[in-house]
Amino acid sequence: MTRDKADLDEEEALAIPKSPQPAAVVEDLEDLALGDDYALNPAYVDMVIDAADRGDSDRLRELVGALRSEDVADLMGFLTADYREEVIPCLDSETLAEVLSELEDNLREEVLDTVTPTALARALEELDSDDAADVVDDLDDDKRALVLAAMDETDRAAIESSLSYEDETAGRLMQREVLAAPQFWTVGQTIDHVRTAGDELPDLFFDIYIVDPAYRPVGAAPVSLLLRSRREVTLAEIMEPVTEVTVDMDQEEVAYIFDKYHLISAPVIDAGGRLVGQITVDDIVSVIQDESEEDILALAGVSDAGRDAGVWDVAGSRLPWLVVNTLTAAAAASVIGVFQAEIAKLVTLAILMPVVASLGGNAGTQTLAVAVRALASRELNASNAARIILREMVVGLVNGGVLATIMAVATYVFFRDPLLCLTIGLALVINLFVASLAGILVPLALDHLERDPAVSSSVFVTFVTDFTGFLSFLGLAALILL
Repeated sequence: MTRDKADLDEEEALAIPKSPQPAAVVEDLEDLALGDDYALNPAYVDMVIDAADRGDSDRLRELVGALRSEDVADLMGFLTADYREEVIPCLDSETLAEVLSELEDNLREEVLDTVTPTALARALEELDSDDAADVVDDLDDDKRALVLAAMDETDRAAIESSLSYEDETAGRLMQREVLAAPQFWTVGQTIDHVRTAGDELPDLFFDIYIVDPAYRPVGAAPVSLLLRSRREVTLAEIMEPVTEVTVDMDQEEVAYIFDKYHLISAPVIDAGGRLVGQITVDDIVSVIQDESEEDILALAGVSDAGRDAGVWDVAGSRLPWLVVNTLTAAAAASVIGVFQAEIAKLVTLAILMPVVASLGGNAGTQTLAVAVRALASRELNASNAARIILREMVVGLVNGGVLATIMAVATYVFFRDPLLCLTIGLALVINLFVASLAGILVPLALDHLERDPAVSSSVFVTFVTDFTGFLSFLGLAALILL
């Protein structure tokens, strides 16, 4: 009886009434769904699951309909595949399109398998060409052909054109919808064109690109400036210099240009200099976030298997570099085998040598993280590399000296052996110096070889610090103590 009343209370509190103030109720549902930090509330996810378990499609449509498309995409990540199949039919074409563009890649591939080619074609026609091409790229060849065949000819051509460019380039990132006008147009003509062009214009744009007769961009007029200007003024009088991006430019380079010049949008040109599309800041935010996540994961030697990944997928994403690390660790440990006799004579060495290696590893990781970030943000290059390397060498010596003093005092407190204090102190100075040097030189070398410094630097730096730590401490012990 109590349970029935609680269920009734929940339904009365959340149900959308058939007459007055439906908007207010939807707002209440959204407030219930999201916390103060705009993250989905676990209780709301449970309500969606409960509605799916009961097969209550009306209630499910009501719950999902109260969310923005970005929140629906987030919800998909908390649901299993079976529940996602229940939610997808509750989405109209426009919402489905927006959700597909927001989904994580691994989830999107799974969701795409459950949507018919015709429904998918209708949904993709709601998206800008860049987002639509991103979704189509995740389809297998057979389904891609069916979806493209079901699309409007203009939309299909735009997507096929985008897919002809290499992945992670400006050509793939750009949207083909763009507002361009000749120099002799007046502000009034341009505004009238914007009002009448309708669906031919991009959903979101910040600049009008001014082009010459060959359709090459010669300038840009921000919308804010256009609206403040008199109708009789020509675009040539108000246009500003424009920063162009080529179709084959890597998306990281594009992000760097946007960050450096504080751009909101930029025209994309082909090999002949003709305007073929534009990139807007919302696309760049996604690129910066994706590249940052990729670098962070790469520094740890893993890849993102996704929230819904199985055990074997997660294990497979982490195992390769662990295997490499095993080999480098074995090589570093081989140093210990060379000094077995010394360790047998003085067991204290076995207690202290991991400390030297560990502190060196931490110091190397610190330098490595700073170096990789500096390379990614173009703050470190050949012009200042020598100065940065020298700085890190000095930092290594300073930190090594401080830690050597601390460890020498601690060693004396526990073991009362001045020579042992001297040994571990010298070893720490050597290892932290080498760690700082390796932390800056390894990523620089990989970058010079046109390899991603974030991917494998940590393995090599760890090997160097472990090898040097064991060798310096045990070698000095053999010379000083035995």
